[in-house]
Order: sequence, then structure tokens, then C-alpha cells
Amino acid sequence: MVGLAAFDIRSGSNVINLAEVFSKQNRVLYVNYPLDRMTILRKRKDPVIQKRLKIIKGEIPDLKQVNDNLWSFYPKTVLESINQLPFNRLFDFLNRINNKRFSHEINRALKKLNFKDIIIFNDTDMFRSFYLKELIGAKTYVYYTRDNMLAVDYWKRQGTRIEPALMKKVDLIVANSIYLANIGKRYNLYSYYVGQGCDVSLFDKKLIKEVPPDLKPIKKPVIGYIGVLYILRLDIDVLVHIAKSHPEWSLVLVGPEDDVFKESELHQIDNVYFLGSKKMEEIPAYLYGFDVALNPQKLNEVTIGNYPRKIDEYLAMGKPVVATKTKAMEVFKKWVYLANNKEEYVELLEKALKENTPEKVTEREKVARSHTWDANVEAIYEKIEMIEKMK
Repeated sequence: MVGLAAFDIRSGSNVINLAEVFSKQNRVLYVNYPLDRMTILRKRKDPVIQKRLKIIKGEIPDLKQVNDNLWSFYPKTVLESINQLPFNRLFDFLNRINNKRFSHEINRALKKLNFKDIIIFNDTDMFRSFYLKELIGAKTYVYYTRDNMLAVDYWKRQGTRIEPALMKKVDLIVANSIYLANIGKRYNLYSYYVGQGCDVSLFDKKLIKEVPPDLKPIKKPVIGYIGVLYILRLDIDVLVHIAKSHPEWSLVLVGPEDDVFKESELHQIDNVYFLGSKKMEEIPAYLYGFDVALNPQKLNEVTIGNYPRKIDEYLAMGKPVVATKTKAMEVFKKWVYLANNKEEYVELLEKALKENTPEKVTEREKVARSHTWDANVEAIYEKIEMIEKMK
């Protein structure tokens, strides 16, 4: 398994959850991304980077066994920083060198662990792993797409050329949204939607003893959002419209703010409450105190195909949910109120407050708990087995 998330990442990641489930039936080598020269220069003081440098020097082991079938591996190499190179030929030349350095390290670990019949599972690592199948002699190459990476400036310059080329050459594309699966199908007929897993074990009403102290005194009904408050992803106009349309509602926002949110009109509205960042284990208690949960995504290239894990968390607590209508949200349309604009948000919030019943609560909880990582992995296995039978 290769990708963009390191096993020592500070926050959760789909591919780490998948690795843990894959390891129930397979031997899994989780390859952490290698350092590049620019990252070393910019973040040398970061503890994570310092740890990697010690690994490269041989001061810390590069291979760590996580469980009986799962190993976390840190390549002892440094790659050239090439993502922003404007010259295609130079990029391709250096990218091949990077791929050879990367694969040399992976082959070293594969030999040590005596891996056979290798399947590559690539979590959107479009550059470093472009030549990986031929360089490590894998039998099957699976490309996993969970975000529209080309909507982000960092990936655009070379990604608009390289990702489609990689999608064409892999054996299989699996995606966590229908939108992303359809993008993959432009370049490879074997591109499929396989759903999304979510660990909602923390999001259980039975585990909540009380509403947090900073939420408790806030007047009901509480319309709430939990997550990052970033202008790239959230529509401030929708939030302002909700708060002003119903001053008797309390709009509660839980999560870190970017500078745009900090300077926004929302801070001048009396019925809007910013409660700041919370630890993961604290979040269910805040959600427990909501009457309706929100996901007011801004509709753009970044969000349109993004599967929001928070929806499963909201539903697992039985909460009515109002969210922006996107391609990725179509799978939730039976259980979530989907809005096209700020006016519809208010209408659907009114409806959500009126229509909530114990039966609907139970149905929401049930559907969220069906979106397990085990079910997600079974869907991936099904597609891999189909591809391998065709060879």
C-alpha cells in the first residue's frame, strides 16, 4: 500500500483504516511516503521529519510490525522535489529517477518479508508510484481515488497530465464516490464506486452521559456543524442566511477556523456560537446536543465528489441532517435533506425539525452502522477478484 498518508499521521485517514482491515486476510506492507528535499528544508524541525531523518541515518528501524499481518515501512531515501516543475520532459526524467529510488526501497522490504503475488493499492500517489507495477513486479495495480486532487493547485501543474496517464495504465480504479468513479471511467473502463467505510463506534447515544458545559446553556433548537471551518469547503453565505432567517434558532459551529471565517459576519450575529476545536473523543457529546446537523459545503471542484465522513457520524447519532446536494451525497438522499441553495437550507431545516421521529432516528443509525470498513473492503475485494479472473 502506497499513498499520501503516513502511518504516523496526526489525524485519521481512509487508507490506514483500509490497511487494518486488509490485514485481516492478507499480509500488508504499508509504505509511508518518502521525504523529498524541499520538505526537509522547510520542515526540518517538525518531529515527524526529524523521526524520518533518523530512520534514513539508521538510528531508528525502518520496518515496524503493527499486527500479525501488517507492517509499516519507512523508505530510507530522499526524492527530488518535482511537483511544480513546468517542463514536462524534465519532470518525467526526474520522476522516473524518483520512482526507481522509491521502488528500490520497497523491493528491499518485500524481499525481507518474502512477499509473493503482490497487489499494489495506491491511495492517489500519482507521481512517486507511476512506474511502480513494473519496478516491483506486481501482478495487479489498484488505484484508489477518494478526493478530486486535480482541483487543488498543488497537484494541477503536472497532475492534469500524469493522473489520467496513470489511470489508463492501472488494472483497476476504485473510488469512494460515484462522481470520482465516473472521472476514472473516462480513462479506464474498470473504474468502480466501492463506497466508504466509517468507524462510528464512538458515535453512540448510549455512551453519552451529558451535553458538554459550553453547549449546555445554549438555547434550543440547536442547528450545528462539526468540522473545519474553511472557506474552501464551507459556504459562509448559507450559514449567515440560516442564522438571520431564524434568530430563535442557535447556530453552533464546532471546529478550527481559517482567517476568512474569523473575520466573517458570523461573529457579529447574536445567535451564532463558535465553540472552537475539540478532541475526537469529545465530538459525539457535542453532536448529541444538536437538534439538526449541517454540512453546508460550498459547491466546487474540491467538494463536488468528496464523500464527507461526517455524514455517517451525524447519522450514527440519529440526527436529522441537512447538507448541500452534490454527486457524492446522492447515496444519502433517502436519509439526508439535500439543499441546492441557502433558501432551501432554511426550508429543509424547518422540515427536519418538524418531521423528526423515533422511527427516523433508528433508520439513520442503522444506515450509518452499515457503512463499515469491512463492508468497504469486501466491495474492493470483489472488484480485484473480478479483474484477476479476467487475466
